[in-house]
Amino acid sequence: MNKLNKKQKIIVIAISVIAIVSIAYYAYGRTGTFAVDENLELSQAEEDVVNGNKNNESENKINKQMIKVHISGAVNGEGLVELEENSRIADAIEKAGGITENACMEEINLAYLLEDGMKIKIPTKEEVEAQKNNNLETASVSTEIIKSNNANLAENSESKAPVSSNSKNNLKININTANQTELETLPGIGTATALKIINYRKENGKFKNIEDIKNVKGVGESKFNNIKGLIII
Repeated sequence: MNKLNKKQKIIVIAISVIAIVSIAYYAYGRTGTFAVDENLELSQAEEDVVNGNKNNESENKINKQMIKVHISGAVNGEGLVELEENSRIADAIEKAGGITENACMEEINLAYLLEDGMKIKIPTKEEVEAQKNNNLETASVSTEIIKSNNANLAENSESKAPVSSNSKNNLKININTANQTELETLPGIGTATALKIINYRKENGKFKNIEDIKNVKGVGESKFNNIKGLIII
């Protein structure tokens, strides 16, 4: 009987200890000590992330190089715009306030990579239409120019002071060095095609012969025939 009483006492004591520990743990948990510590640690981590992002943004701004390009034509804000290095034509258009209602974007490569000092012209629908309508007339005029030049060269070759090859070449456009404006003076070469020629040079190097210009998208056999007498390398 006495042994049973001791066991019962032990059981009662054990249950009491467990109950006391549980109550104490529950009461300690209700104080919110853990929650406050966790919140403090989380806030510190968030602050570190924010500070880290600010530092990264500052470093990026310092490291980024800026370029300036001149954009004109069918945009809402013609003039000089400043852009980050490796910007595209689309970025320049956005910086210029977007395109106007009569802008023709069919032949404009919005992904074209810009360089410092470039000039970009966004053509209007009227300009593109007029260029298409004048293609045949321009081709005819260029043919007459070629004939006239050939006649002059033939006449000069018979004279005592023949024209040098350098003088003859000065009348032509060097497709390896010409800028956008110079390329646009060629018959059938508009803004979009001029930019494609420049982009081709950047990606593939200089043209090895004038026939290589036919590798540029938009310069087919017919267009090449119209300009071959007006270009050199």
